[in-house]
Amino acid sequence: MRGIVLTLAALVAAMSCAGVAAAQTDVHAMFDRALHEARVGLARKTRPVDVRPARPGEVVVTVIAGEGKETESPPAQPGDMVVRNRCPETGNEAILVSAAKFTERYEGPVGPAGASGWRPYRPRGVEMQYFVVRETDGAFSFTAPWGEPMVARPGDAIVRSPQDPADTYRIAAAAFACTYEIVRPAR
Repeated sequence: MRGIVLTLAALVAAMSCAGVAAAQTDVHAMFDRALHEARVGLARKTRPVDVRPARPGEVVVTVIAGEGKETESPPAQPGDMVVRNRCPETGNEAILVSAAKFTERYEGPVGPAGASGWRPYRPRGVEMQYFVVRETDGAFSFTAPWGEPMVARPGDAIVRSPQDPADTYRIAAAAFACTYEIVRPAR
């Protein structure tokens, strides 16, 4: 008899993905509920990052250590930048940041380029609203502003720009703890 052999990790990942895919959530309604329940705080990114220009058409796949793929960017446009967090516990994940958002959120460079072309930049400390996904919320998926599905798990932060509520996305718990400073705690 022939069968399919899966490692336990692969089986758990497949089951987890299947369960999360079924739990598509309206993240904006969830954020509004968190606001209504006074569970929203303010935080700002403060940890320096490494940056390089994106190649037009480049797609950046964000991978979180211990979790796997978080999301995939749309193809880069001229002026977009690849931003890499300095957060070993998450694998120094990289994201694509549009040219317009990059100038709002980062300043620099604040030092010379390294051998691989990455240059250090400093976050501008833009305050973002956030709430933490509770155990009772469970894991869920939603559509990120760039059109890709994102999965959020208990402990993760859902952040949103107060100036642009459509700019709402997930930050893995470890990445949030590593790169953000709490200005006003969420309850």
